[in-house]
Amino acid sequence: MQKETGLLERVFHLSENGTSVKTEIMAGITTFMTMAYILAVNPAIMSAAGMDKGAVLTATAIAGFLGTVLMAVFSNYPFALAPGMGLNAFFAFTVVKQMGYTWEMALAAVFVEGVIFIVLSLTNVREAIFNAIPLNLKKAVSAGIGLFICFIGLTGAQIIVGNPATKISLFSFKQAMLAGTFHTTGITVVLAILGVLFTAFLMVAKVRGNILWGILFTWILGILCEVSGLYVPDPAHGAFSTLPNLSAGLASFAPASISPLIGELDFSQVATFNFVVVLLAFLFVDIFDTLGTLIGVSSKANMLDDEGRLPRIKGALMADAVATTAGAVLGVSTTTTYVESAAGVSEGGRTGLTAMTVAVLFILSLFLSPFFMAIPAFATAPALITVGFLMFTAVAGIDFTDMTEAIPCYLAIIAMPFAYSIAEGISFGVISYVIINALAGKTEKISPLMYILTVLFILKYILL
Repeated sequence: MQKETGLLERVFHLSENGTSVKTEIMAGITTFMTMAYILAVNPAIMSAAGMDKGAVLTATAIAGFLGTVLMAVFSNYPFALAPGMGLNAFFAFTVVKQMGYTWEMALAAVFVEGVIFIVLSLTNVREAIFNAIPLNLKKAVSAGIGLFICFIGLTGAQIIVGNPATKISLFSFKQAMLAGTFHTTGITVVLAILGVLFTAFLMVAKVRGNILWGILFTWILGILCEVSGLYVPDPAHGAFSTLPNLSAGLASFAPASISPLIGELDFSQVATFNFVVVLLAFLFVDIFDTLGTLIGVSSKANMLDDEGRLPRIKGALMADAVATTAGAVLGVSTTTTYVESAAGVSEGGRTGLTAMTVAVLFILSLFLSPFFMAIPAFATAPALITVGFLMFTAVAGIDFTDMTEAIPCYLAIIAMPFAYSIAEGISFGVISYVIINALAGKTEKISPLMYILTVLFILKYILL
Protein backbone atom coordinates (compact mmCIF):
# COMPACT_ATOMS: atom_id res chain seq x y z
CA MET A 1 0.00 0.00 0.00
CA GLN A 2 2.84 2.34 0.80
CA LYS A 3 4.30 1.65 -2.63
CA GLU A 4 0.99 2.56 -4.32
CA THR A 5 0.73 5.72 -2.31
CA GLY A 6 4.26 6.64 -3.35
CA LEU A 7 3.42 6.10 -7.01
CA LEU A 8 0.28 8.19 -6.75
CA GLU A 9 2.27 10.90 -4.98
CA ARG A 10 4.77 11.05 -7.85
CA VAL A 11 2.14 11.04 -10.57
CA PHE A 12 -0.37 13.46 -9.06
CA HIS A 13 1.82 15.56 -6.71
CA LEU A 14 -0.58 15.13 -3.80
CA SER A 15 1.54 16.75 -1.06
CA GLU A 16 2.32 19.74 -3.28
CA ASN A 17 -1.43 20.30 -3.67
CA GLY A 18 -2.18 19.80 0.04
CA THR A 19 -4.23 16.64 -0.38
CA SER A 20 -4.11 12.87 0.21
CA VAL A 21 -5.12 9.64 -1.52
CA LYS A 22 -8.11 9.20 0.79
CA THR A 23 -9.32 12.77 0.22
CA GLU A 24 -8.95 12.51 -3.55
CA ILE A 25 -10.82 9.21 -3.77
CA MET A 26 -13.63 10.50 -1.56
CA ALA A 27 -13.81 13.64 -3.71
CA GLY A 28 -13.95 11.52 -6.88
CA ILE A 29 -16.79 9.39 -5.49
CA THR A 30 -18.67 12.55 -4.50
CA THR A 31 -18.29 14.11 -7.95
CA PHE A 32 -19.41 10.92 -9.64
CA MET A 33 -22.44 10.54 -7.41
CA THR A 34 -23.61 14.07 -8.26
CA MET A 35 -23.22 13.54 -12.01
CA ALA A 36 -24.26 9.86 -12.25
CA TYR A 37 -27.71 11.07 -13.32
CA ILE A 38 -26.29 11.61 -16.82
CA LEU A 39 -26.20 7.82 -17.19
CA ALA A 40 -29.97 7.78 -16.88
CA VAL A 41 -30.88 11.13 -18.44
CA ASN A 42 -28.68 11.11 -21.56
CA PRO A 43 -30.07 7.85 -23.01
CA ALA A 44 -33.62 9.13 -22.46
CA ILE A 45 -32.91 12.41 -24.30
CA MET A 46 -30.81 10.95 -27.13
CA SER A 47 -33.31 8.16 -27.78
CA ALA A 48 -35.78 10.93 -28.74
CA ALA A 49 -33.52 11.45 -31.75
CA GLY A 50 -33.96 7.80 -32.75
CA MET A 51 -30.76 6.49 -31.15
CA ASP A 52 -30.55 3.13 -29.39
CA LYS A 53 -31.08 3.78 -25.66
CA GLY A 54 -28.86 0.97 -24.37
CA ALA A 55 -26.05 1.89 -26.76
CA VAL A 56 -26.27 5.54 -25.65
CA LEU A 57 -25.86 4.47 -22.01
CA THR A 58 -22.69 2.54 -22.88
CA ALA A 59 -21.37 5.39 -25.04
CA THR A 60 -22.10 7.90 -22.27
CA ALA A 61 -20.11 5.90 -19.71
CA ILE A 62 -17.17 5.38 -22.09
CA ALA A 63 -17.14 9.05 -23.14
CA GLY A 64 -17.18 10.07 -19.46
CA PHE A 65 -14.31 7.69 -18.73
CA LEU A 66 -12.19 8.82 -21.68
CA GLY A 67 -12.76 12.55 -21.19
CA THR A 68 -12.06 12.43 -17.45
CA VAL A 69 -8.88 10.37 -17.94
CA LEU A 70 -7.68 12.93 -20.47
CA MET A 71 -8.35 15.71 -17.94
CA ALA A 72 -6.26 13.87 -15.32
CA VAL A 73 -3.40 13.16 -17.76
CA PHE A 74 -3.31 16.50 -19.59
CA SER A 75 -3.83 18.87 -16.63
CA ASN A 76 -3.77 17.00 -13.28
CA TYR A 77 -6.99 18.79 -12.32
CA PRO A 78 -9.97 17.27 -10.42
CA PHE A 79 -12.49 18.05 -13.17
CA ALA A 80 -14.80 15.40 -14.59
CA LEU A 81 -16.21 15.26 -18.12
CA ALA A 82 -19.29 13.66 -19.65
CA PRO A 83 -21.82 14.41 -22.42
CA GLY A 84 -23.22 17.81 -21.47
CA MET A 85 -26.77 18.57 -20.39
CA GLY A 86 -28.41 21.24 -22.55
CA LEU A 87 -26.27 20.36 -25.53
CA ASN A 88 -27.82 16.89 -25.64
CA ALA A 89 -31.29 18.47 -25.64
CA PHE A 90 -30.23 20.87 -28.43
CA PHE A 91 -28.89 17.85 -30.33
CA ALA A 92 -32.06 15.76 -30.03
CA PHE A 93 -34.91 18.26 -29.98
CA THR A 94 -33.60 21.13 -32.11
CA VAL A 95 -31.15 19.68 -34.64
CA VAL A 96 -32.90 16.34 -35.19
CA LYS A 97 -36.59 16.81 -34.35
CA GLN A 98 -37.08 20.49 -35.34
CA MET A 99 -34.50 21.02 -38.12
CA GLY A 100 -35.08 17.55 -39.50
CA TYR A 101 -31.49 16.34 -39.69
CA THR A 102 -30.47 12.79 -38.86
CA TRP A 103 -28.61 12.04 -35.64
CA GLU A 104 -25.71 10.88 -37.80
CA MET A 105 -25.43 14.38 -39.28
CA ALA A 106 -25.70 15.93 -35.82
CA LEU A 107 -22.82 13.72 -34.63
CA ALA A 108 -20.77 14.95 -37.60
CA ALA A 109 -21.36 18.54 -36.45
CA VAL A 110 -20.18 17.61 -32.94
CA PHE A 111 -17.08 15.95 -34.43
CA VAL A 112 -16.16 19.00 -36.51
CA GLU A 113 -16.76 21.21 -33.47
CA GLY A 114 -14.30 19.08 -31.49
CA VAL A 115 -11.66 19.34 -34.24
CA ILE A 116 -12.05 23.13 -34.25
CA PHE A 117 -11.65 23.10 -30.46
CA ILE A 118 -8.41 21.15 -30.77
CA VAL A 119 -7.03 23.72 -33.22
CA LEU A 120 -8.12 26.61 -31.00
CA SER A 121 -6.51 24.97 -27.98
CA LEU A 122 -3.24 24.37 -29.82
CA THR A 123 -3.15 27.99 -30.93
CA ASN A 124 -3.84 29.29 -27.38
CA VAL A 125 -7.02 31.08 -28.49
CA ARG A 126 -9.19 29.44 -25.81
CA GLU A 127 -6.55 30.11 -23.15
CA ALA A 128 -6.39 33.73 -24.24
CA ILE A 129 -10.18 33.99 -23.97
CA PHE A 130 -10.01 32.60 -20.43
CA ASN A 131 -7.27 35.02 -19.39
CA ALA A 132 -9.02 38.02 -20.97
CA ILE A 133 -12.00 37.78 -18.62
CA PRO A 134 -11.55 40.21 -15.65
CA LEU A 135 -11.05 38.74 -12.15
CA ASN A 136 -14.31 40.17 -10.72
CA LEU A 137 -16.23 38.70 -13.64
CA LYS A 138 -14.63 35.31 -12.98
CA LYS A 139 -15.86 35.43 -9.38
CA ALA A 140 -19.31 36.39 -10.66
CA VAL A 141 -19.26 33.38 -12.95
CA SER A 142 -18.51 31.15 -9.96
CA ALA A 143 -21.41 32.67 -8.00
CA GLY A 144 -23.71 32.41 -11.02
CA ILE A 145 -22.87 28.75 -11.51
CA GLY A 146 -23.75 28.27 -7.84
CA LEU A 147 -27.25 29.65 -8.42
CA PHE A 148 -27.53 27.67 -11.65
CA ILE A 149 -26.76 24.26 -10.16
CA CYS A 150 -28.87 25.07 -7.10
CA PHE A 151 -31.77 25.70 -9.49
CA ILE A 152 -31.03 22.38 -11.23
CA GLY A 153 -31.19 20.66 -7.84
CA LEU A 154 -34.42 22.42 -6.80
CA THR A 155 -36.21 21.61 -10.07
CA GLY A 156 -34.80 18.08 -10.25
CA ALA A 157 -36.29 17.35 -6.84
CA GLN A 158 -39.51 19.21 -7.83
CA ILE A 159 -39.17 21.55 -4.85
CA ILE A 160 -39.53 24.22 -7.55
CA VAL A 161 -42.07 23.42 -10.28
CA GLY A 162 -43.53 25.07 -13.36
CA ASN A 163 -46.57 27.27 -12.91
CA PRO A 164 -48.61 28.71 -15.79
CA ALA A 165 -49.49 31.85 -13.81
CA THR A 166 -46.16 32.65 -12.17
CA LYS A 167 -43.77 30.67 -14.48
CA ILE A 168 -42.33 28.84 -11.46
CA SER A 169 -43.51 28.24 -7.90
CA LEU A 170 -42.94 26.09 -4.82
CA PHE A 171 -44.30 22.55 -4.83
CA SER A 172 -47.79 22.50 -3.29
CA PHE A 173 -48.37 19.70 -0.80
CA LYS A 174 -52.06 20.69 -0.59
CA GLN A 175 -52.52 20.22 -4.33
CA ALA A 176 -50.61 16.94 -4.22
CA MET A 177 -52.95 15.70 -1.47
CA LEU A 178 -56.03 16.74 -3.45
CA ALA A 179 -54.67 15.17 -6.63
CA GLY A 180 -53.69 11.98 -4.81
CA THR A 181 -50.03 12.32 -5.83
CA PHE A 182 -48.47 12.91 -2.41
CA HIS A 183 -47.10 9.38 -2.26
CA THR A 184 -45.44 9.86 -5.66
CA THR A 185 -44.06 13.38 -6.03
CA GLY A 186 -44.92 14.82 -2.61
CA ILE A 187 -42.88 12.40 -0.53
CA THR A 188 -39.82 12.88 -2.77
CA VAL A 189 -39.95 16.62 -2.11
CA VAL A 190 -39.99 15.88 1.63
CA LEU A 191 -37.04 13.50 1.25
CA ALA A 192 -35.04 16.06 -0.77
CA ILE A 193 -35.63 18.74 1.87
CA LEU A 194 -34.57 16.30 4.62
CA GLY A 195 -31.46 15.53 2.56
CA VAL A 196 -30.59 19.23 2.31
CA LEU A 197 -31.01 19.71 6.06
CA PHE A 198 -28.99 16.56 6.83
CA THR A 199 -26.17 17.66 4.52
CA ALA A 200 -26.22 21.14 6.04
CA PHE A 201 -25.95 19.64 9.54
CA LEU A 202 -22.96 17.53 8.46
CA MET A 203 -21.32 20.65 7.02
CA VAL A 204 -21.85 22.55 10.27
CA ALA A 205 -20.43 19.57 12.18
CA LYS A 206 -17.46 19.56 9.74
CA VAL A 207 -17.98 15.91 8.80
CA ARG A 208 -15.76 14.88 5.87
CA GLY A 209 -17.64 13.57 2.87
CA ASN A 210 -20.78 15.44 3.93
CA ILE A 211 -22.11 15.83 0.39
CA LEU A 212 -21.67 12.14 -0.43
CA TRP A 213 -23.25 11.09 2.87
CA GLY A 214 -26.14 13.43 2.12
CA ILE A 215 -26.76 11.66 -1.20
CA LEU A 216 -26.60 8.19 0.37
CA PHE A 217 -28.80 9.25 3.32
CA THR A 218 -31.50 10.60 1.00
CA TRP A 219 -31.34 7.57 -1.32
CA ILE A 220 -31.60 5.10 1.58
CA LEU A 221 -34.58 7.04 2.98
CA GLY A 222 -36.17 6.78 -0.45
CA ILE A 223 -35.60 3.01 -0.56
CA LEU A 224 -37.12 2.60 2.92
CA CYS A 225 -40.14 4.70 1.92
CA GLU A 226 -40.63 2.68 -1.24
CA VAL A 227 -40.34 -0.67 0.54
CA SER A 228 -42.80 0.47 3.22
CA GLY A 229 -45.30 1.75 0.65
CA LEU A 230 -44.97 5.40 1.69
CA TYR A 231 -43.39 6.18 -1.68
CA VAL A 232 -45.15 4.87 -4.78
CA PRO A 233 -43.13 5.32 -8.00
CA ASP A 234 -45.03 6.72 -10.97
CA PRO A 235 -42.87 7.53 -14.04
CA ALA A 236 -45.71 9.56 -15.55
CA HIS A 237 -45.21 12.07 -12.71
CA GLY A 238 -41.40 11.86 -12.79
CA ALA A 239 -41.31 9.57 -9.75
CA PHE A 240 -39.05 6.60 -10.47
CA SER A 241 -38.18 3.56 -8.40
CA THR A 242 -35.23 3.85 -6.04
CA LEU A 243 -34.58 0.10 -6.27
CA PRO A 244 -32.19 -1.34 -8.85
CA ASN A 245 -33.84 -3.26 -11.70
CA LEU A 246 -32.31 -6.76 -11.60
CA SER A 247 -35.17 -8.58 -13.32
CA ALA A 248 -32.88 -9.99 -16.02
CA GLY A 249 -30.57 -11.68 -13.50
CA LEU A 250 -26.85 -11.62 -14.35
CA ALA A 251 -27.69 -10.27 -17.79
CA SER A 252 -28.77 -7.03 -16.07
CA PHE A 253 -25.09 -6.27 -15.46
CA ALA A 254 -23.94 -6.76 -19.08
CA PRO A 255 -23.25 -3.46 -20.91
CA ALA A 256 -25.27 -2.88 -24.08
CA SER A 257 -23.35 -2.99 -27.36
CA ILE A 258 -22.13 0.33 -28.71
CA SER A 259 -22.10 -0.96 -32.32
CA PRO A 260 -25.34 0.84 -33.40
CA LEU A 261 -23.65 4.20 -32.77
CA ILE A 262 -19.87 3.99 -33.10
CA GLY A 263 -18.45 5.69 -36.17
CA GLU A 264 -21.90 6.59 -37.54
CA LEU A 265 -21.02 10.08 -38.77
CA ASP A 266 -22.71 11.68 -41.78
CA PHE A 267 -20.69 14.49 -43.39
CA SER A 268 -22.96 14.85 -46.44
CA GLN A 269 -24.40 18.18 -45.19
CA VAL A 270 -21.09 19.68 -44.10
CA ALA A 271 -21.08 22.35 -46.83
CA THR A 272 -24.63 23.60 -46.16
CA PHE A 273 -25.54 26.80 -44.30
CA ASN A 274 -27.66 24.96 -41.74
CA PHE A 275 -24.75 22.68 -40.89
CA VAL A 276 -22.64 25.77 -40.18
CA VAL A 277 -25.44 27.20 -38.01
CA VAL A 278 -25.65 23.96 -36.02
CA LEU A 279 -21.86 23.83 -35.75
CA LEU A 280 -21.66 27.42 -34.46
CA ALA A 281 -24.39 26.77 -31.91
CA PHE A 282 -22.50 23.76 -30.53
CA LEU A 283 -19.26 25.74 -30.67
CA PHE A 284 -20.51 28.82 -28.80
CA VAL A 285 -22.37 26.96 -26.09
CA ASP A 286 -19.61 24.43 -25.42
CA ILE A 287 -16.68 26.85 -25.34
CA PHE A 288 -18.29 29.21 -22.88
CA ASP A 289 -19.90 26.53 -20.74
CA THR A 290 -16.49 24.89 -20.44
CA LEU A 291 -14.70 28.15 -19.73
CA GLY A 292 -17.38 29.10 -17.23
CA THR A 293 -17.10 25.79 -15.44
CA LEU A 294 -13.30 25.93 -15.32
CA ILE A 295 -13.41 29.50 -14.03
CA GLY A 296 -16.08 28.81 -11.45
CA VAL A 297 -14.76 25.54 -10.06
CA SER A 298 -11.09 26.53 -10.08
CA SER A 299 -11.95 29.83 -8.40
CA LYS A 300 -13.73 27.95 -5.63
CA ALA A 301 -10.70 25.67 -5.21
CA ASN A 302 -8.30 28.64 -5.07
CA MET A 303 -6.47 27.31 -8.14
CA LEU A 304 -6.29 30.68 -9.89
CA ASP A 305 -3.05 32.66 -9.67
CA ASP A 306 -2.76 36.28 -8.50
CA GLU A 307 -3.86 37.51 -11.92
CA GLY A 308 -6.92 35.26 -11.97
CA ARG A 309 -5.41 32.81 -14.42
CA LEU A 310 -5.62 29.03 -14.24
CA PRO A 311 -2.23 27.31 -14.58
CA ARG A 312 -2.16 24.35 -16.99
CA ILE A 313 -5.46 25.48 -18.52
CA LYS A 314 -4.15 24.48 -21.94
CA GLY A 315 -4.17 20.83 -20.90
CA ALA A 316 -7.68 21.15 -19.45
CA LEU A 317 -9.00 22.74 -22.64
CA MET A 318 -7.26 20.14 -24.82
CA ALA A 319 -8.84 17.34 -22.77
CA ASP A 320 -12.25 18.88 -23.36
CA ALA A 321 -11.60 19.26 -27.09
CA VAL A 322 -10.28 15.72 -27.66
CA ALA A 323 -13.09 14.26 -25.54
CA THR A 324 -15.70 16.03 -27.68
CA THR A 325 -14.16 14.65 -30.88
CA ALA A 326 -13.86 11.11 -29.50
CA GLY A 327 -17.36 11.30 -27.99
CA ALA A 328 -18.85 12.07 -31.41
CA VAL A 329 -17.19 8.95 -32.83
CA LEU A 330 -18.57 6.92 -29.89
CA GLY A 331 -22.07 8.29 -30.55
CA VAL A 332 -22.79 11.03 -27.99
CA SER A 333 -23.30 14.78 -28.11
CA THR A 334 -20.66 17.26 -26.92
CA THR A 335 -18.54 15.95 -24.03
CA THR A 336 -17.75 18.79 -21.67
CA THR A 337 -16.41 19.65 -18.22
CA TYR A 338 -19.12 19.26 -15.57
CA VAL A 339 -20.07 21.89 -13.02
CA GLU A 340 -20.71 18.98 -10.64
CA SER A 341 -16.92 18.76 -10.37
CA ALA A 342 -17.44 21.46 -7.75
CA ALA A 343 -18.86 18.77 -5.45
CA GLY A 344 -15.56 16.92 -5.42
CA VAL A 345 -13.58 20.13 -5.09
CA SER A 346 -15.69 21.02 -2.06
CA GLU A 347 -14.66 17.67 -0.56
CA GLY A 348 -10.99 18.57 -0.96
CA GLY A 349 -10.26 17.20 -4.44
CA ARG A 350 -7.30 19.07 -5.96
CA THR A 351 -5.56 16.75 -8.44
CA GLY A 352 -6.08 14.37 -11.33
CA LEU A 353 -6.49 11.49 -8.86
CA THR A 354 -10.00 12.81 -8.18
CA ALA A 355 -10.65 12.75 -11.93
CA MET A 356 -9.17 9.23 -12.27
CA THR A 357 -11.50 8.04 -9.51
CA VAL A 358 -14.47 9.43 -11.43
CA ALA A 359 -13.18 7.75 -14.61
CA VAL A 360 -12.91 4.34 -12.89
CA LEU A 361 -16.47 4.72 -11.57
CA PHE A 362 -17.70 5.46 -15.11
CA ILE A 363 -16.23 2.13 -16.23
CA LEU A 364 -17.70 0.33 -13.21
CA SER A 365 -21.04 1.90 -14.02
CA LEU A 366 -21.08 -0.14 -17.23
CA PHE A 367 -21.40 -3.27 -15.09
CA LEU A 368 -23.31 -1.77 -12.19
CA SER A 369 -25.64 0.43 -14.19
CA PRO A 370 -28.82 -0.91 -12.48
CA PHE A 371 -27.53 0.55 -9.19
CA PHE A 372 -26.26 3.87 -10.54
CA MET A 373 -29.39 4.43 -12.58
CA ALA A 374 -31.48 3.83 -9.47
CA ILE A 375 -30.13 6.97 -7.75
CA PRO A 376 -33.10 9.34 -8.10
CA ALA A 377 -33.00 13.07 -8.75
CA PHE A 378 -34.30 13.83 -5.28
CA ALA A 379 -31.22 12.09 -3.80
CA THR A 380 -28.67 14.10 -5.81
CA ALA A 381 -30.61 17.35 -5.32
CA PRO A 382 -29.23 18.02 -1.79
CA ALA A 383 -25.70 17.77 -3.19
CA LEU A 384 -26.40 20.20 -6.00
CA ILE A 385 -28.15 22.68 -3.68
CA THR A 386 -25.29 22.47 -1.17
CA VAL A 387 -22.58 22.90 -3.79
CA GLY A 388 -24.57 25.80 -5.18
CA PHE A 389 -24.28 27.51 -1.80
CA LEU A 390 -20.55 26.84 -1.61
CA MET A 391 -19.96 28.31 -5.04
CA PHE A 392 -22.20 31.30 -4.45
CA THR A 393 -19.92 32.40 -1.60
CA ALA A 394 -17.54 33.67 -4.31
CA VAL A 395 -19.86 36.69 -4.53
CA ALA A 396 -18.18 37.99 -1.35
CA GLY A 397 -14.96 38.57 -3.32
CA ILE A 398 -16.56 40.87 -5.89
CA ASP A 399 -15.80 44.59 -5.62
CA PHE A 400 -19.31 46.08 -5.38
CA THR A 401 -17.98 49.58 -4.69
CA ASP A 402 -17.01 50.00 -8.35
CA MET A 403 -20.23 50.07 -10.41
CA THR A 404 -18.34 49.39 -13.65
CA GLU A 405 -17.36 46.05 -12.13
CA ALA A 406 -20.43 45.34 -9.98
CA ILE A 407 -23.20 45.76 -12.58
CA PRO A 408 -21.69 43.37 -15.20
CA CYS A 409 -21.06 40.86 -12.40
CA TYR A 410 -24.68 41.17 -11.28
CA LEU A 411 -25.95 40.60 -14.83
CA ALA A 412 -23.70 37.57 -15.29
CA ILE A 413 -24.90 36.04 -12.01
CA ILE A 414 -28.65 36.47 -12.60
CA ALA A 415 -28.53 35.43 -16.26
CA MET A 416 -27.29 31.91 -15.51
CA PRO A 417 -30.26 30.62 -13.52
CA PHE A 418 -32.85 32.80 -15.31
CA ALA A 419 -31.65 31.86 -18.82
CA TYR A 420 -30.75 28.35 -17.62
CA SER A 421 -27.33 28.67 -19.23
CA ILE A 422 -23.78 29.28 -18.03
CA ALA A 423 -22.88 30.48 -21.51
CA GLU A 424 -25.58 33.19 -21.49
CA GLY A 425 -24.35 34.40 -18.11
CA ILE A 426 -20.86 34.87 -19.48
CA SER A 427 -22.29 36.53 -22.58
CA PHE A 428 -24.32 39.04 -20.54
CA GLY A 429 -21.35 39.72 -18.29
CA VAL A 430 -18.86 40.29 -21.14
CA ILE A 431 -21.15 42.49 -23.28
CA SER A 432 -22.23 44.69 -20.35
CA TYR A 433 -18.64 44.93 -19.00
CA VAL A 434 -17.30 46.25 -22.31
CA ILE A 435 -20.17 48.65 -23.01
CA ILE A 436 -20.37 50.09 -19.47
CA ASN A 437 -16.61 50.57 -19.11
CA ALA A 438 -16.31 52.03 -22.62
CA LEU A 439 -19.08 54.56 -21.92
CA ALA A 440 -17.46 55.39 -18.56
CA GLY A 441 -14.18 56.15 -20.32
CA LYS A 442 -12.34 53.24 -18.70
CA THR A 443 -11.16 51.67 -21.95
CA GLU A 444 -7.77 50.82 -20.43
CA LYS A 445 -9.52 48.03 -18.46
CA ILE A 446 -10.81 46.36 -21.63
CA SER A 447 -8.56 43.90 -23.42
CA PRO A 448 -8.73 43.62 -27.25
CA LEU A 449 -10.10 40.11 -26.85
CA MET A 450 -13.00 41.39 -24.72
CA TYR A 451 -13.98 43.67 -27.62
CA ILE A 452 -13.83 40.73 -30.03
CA LEU A 453 -15.90 38.54 -27.69
CA THR A 454 -18.50 41.29 -27.35
CA VAL A 455 -18.89 41.56 -31.14
CA LEU A 456 -19.12 37.77 -31.48
CA PHE A 457 -21.71 37.50 -28.71
CA ILE A 458 -23.86 40.23 -30.28
CA LEU A 459 -23.59 38.55 -33.70
CA LYS A 460 -24.62 35.27 -32.10
CA TYR A 461 -27.85 36.85 -30.84
CA ILE A 462 -28.52 38.34 -34.27
CA LEU A 463 -27.67 35.32 -36.44
CA LEU A 464 -28.38 32.24 -34.27
